Amino acid sequence: MTERKPPGVSYESWVDRQIREAEARGEFTELPGAGKPMPAISDTPYDELWWIKRKMAREGLSVLPPTLVLRKEAEDALAAASAAPSERVVRRIVEDINAKIRELMFKPPPGPPLGLKPYDVEVIVREWRERREGAADAG
Repeated sequence: MTERKPPGVSYESWVDRQIREAEARGEFTELPGAGKPMPAISDTPYDELWWIKRKMAREGLSVLPPTLVLRKEAEDALAAASAAPSERVVRRIVEDINAKIRELMFKPPPGPPLGLKPYDVEVIVREWRERREGAADAG
């Protein structure tokens, strides 16, 4: 729909004609979600930015500053390391998050300070071993 509204034609009749012609061409058939209720409309109060938030979620974008995202990622990494099946996996998880922490330490992004420093891999591996040995002794 790149054509302009002709002079002398009301906007309503021009838009109605555009819609009617698009329907005749079949441009509205088999649209995703056709005939289904809009999700989450009745569950939440009206938010005029709903479409932006949905688009960002679909695209995997975040509105949090990178430092806060990394803090959460570091917390999740420690939990994953704690539940890792092997020492090799623990080391890989901690080394990966340490690389990200170091990157943000040396190139600070805008936002609040990171407040993290790289983890001591040997300390985390030792704690992991102790938890496993404790669980084996208890079981």
